[in-house]
Amino acid sequence: MNRKANDCPSINTTDDEALVETFIDGIGSKVLILTPSYPFLFIGEILDVIEDAVEVCVEVTQFSQLENRNWFIHIHNIEVFYIEKSGQPRIPEVNDLK
Repeated sequence: MNRKANDCPSINTTDDEALVETFIDGIGSKVLILTPSYPFLFIGEILDVIEDAVEVCVEVTQFSQLENRNWFIHIHNIEVFYIEKSGQPRIPEVNDLK
């Protein structure tokens, strides 16, 4: 059987679609996101997913001036994330990161 390269989606495309779907399924849930670039940490509620960006109402980050506003985070810039789900461990409340 002879297949052309464009007959099958690449592993990167499949991974991207899975990440987008994971965040879509998490809309309305609390999320913890770590990125390799400033401001590095976001904790808040997933509001929406637009193409490959997740909109988060950020409750906690390193600097209070950046909190309580919506951030659009490109999914490819996310190194680590955790989305709260029913029956799973909760993201702890972070009162002061300073």
